[in-house]
Amino acid sequence: MNNRKNIALVAHDNRKKDLIEWAEWNFDILFRHQMTCTGTTGNLIEKAFLCKLAERNCDQKPSIQKLRSGPLGGDQQLGALITEGKIDIAIFFWDPMQPHPHDVDVKALLRIAVLYNIPIACNRSTADFIISSPLMDETCPTIISDYRDYLNRKIP
Repeated sequence: MNNRKNIALVAHDNRKKDLIEWAEWNFDILFRHQMTCTGTTGNLIEKAFLCKLAERNCDQKPSIQKLRSGPLGGDQQLGALITEGKIDIAIFFWDPMQPHPHDVDVKALLRIAVLYNIPIACNRSTADFIISSPLMDETCPTIISDYRDYLNRKIP
């Protein structure tokens, strides 16, 4: 894992405001890293960051890769990026109080993040711990689980 991390930022509709506020609070840290967001969240983060940059009279652009909206496949795209080793950290403010039509995609994304040993924050407190870790600015070894036994199993 490089010292410049690829951070996934995702939020359900009822939590987008919380994520944008958190991202603005952590602008200086996040701006140094690559961000990957699902559709609407990516547009909102980009808008907030461009406002921050304009306040500072800075003409740089934030490094944000925008995927499709979560319900339209963005969660699955993000899961694929995790399996390809292209995501280092996931910040996913999900709403546990609302049913979601794409709930299976959300569960699959969380499962993939755990399976591939990706630090994942599902609330602001955990996101604060991750973003303030001294490991954010260090090159860290990527720990990849060994699934060879699983892949090479023989099915009778």
